[in-house]
Amino acid sequence: MRIPVSALIGMILTAGFFAMAAFAPWIAPYGMAEIVGDVWQPRSAEHWLGTDNIGRDLLSRMIYGGRTTIVIATLATILSFTLGAFMGFTAAVIGGWIDQLMSRFVDLMMSIPTLIFALVVLSVMPVSMTVLILVMGLLDSTRVYRLSRAVAVDINVQDFVEAAKLRGEKRTWIIFREILPNALSPLVAELGLRFIFAVLFLSTLSFLGLGVQPPASDWGGMVKENKEGIVFGIGAALVPAAAIAALAISVNLVADWVLNRTSDLKGGRGG
Repeated sequence: MRIPVSALIGMILTAGFFAMAAFAPWIAPYGMAEIVGDVWQPRSAEHWLGTDNIGRDLLSRMIYGGRTTIVIATLATILSFTLGAFMGFTAAVIGGWIDQLMSRFVDLMMSIPTLIFALVVLSVMPVSMTVLILVMGLLDSTRVYRLSRAVAVDINVQDFVEAAKLRGEKRTWIIFREILPNALSPLVAELGLRFIFAVLFLSTLSFLGLGVQPPASDWGGMVKENKEGIVFGIGAALVPAAAIAALAISVNLVADWVLNRTSDLKGGRGG
């Protein structure tokens, strides 16, 4: 199997980000909230990326912030796909008034801007990692529902699904053994996009003050903490912004390759 250079670069970068998140306490040179110097010190042998707005090591904050960002975005994406795909497949298989009721409810949820909805919910609830994961996952599951239902509706009328129904297979069998394997290609592509949207969404919430709360850190919150330094030519806010962009690009490179590969395999089997 030959892996394209772009996909290989994406895999290496993505693996690096996730390894950093997994081993953050062991590779960070300082504690997450430990003040180790003056405000916005330049890069040095002791502080490879300098210090932040209150004198914390920026590299350590980046490592711990990446851990928080990746964990919350990953769990929110898993929740959105588990709930959205299952509900979408169920609506497509059952059909009738249940399908209509679920679809109209999702349409209602999607008619409200996601950011405004999240801001309203988080402004009246105590903000924690669990709450952030639930809010982000539930809001994003509506997008996954629409995609999975659309894909499942097309698959549900195929001959092999009709044969399974005639054999007397239960709906759970049809969903997990007939529809899900044949819906993986678009879902895998959407998985990468939804993960990146979760990262950006979390960063936006933190930048607005309703995401990860200090002294914990995430990349969006670090941009907010250090944005005043840009006026003075200090690039501390640009480092987490660049990390968000690098993570987005690397995950999309991998997702595009997986989508192309699954499409090619499916086309090869069809031929």
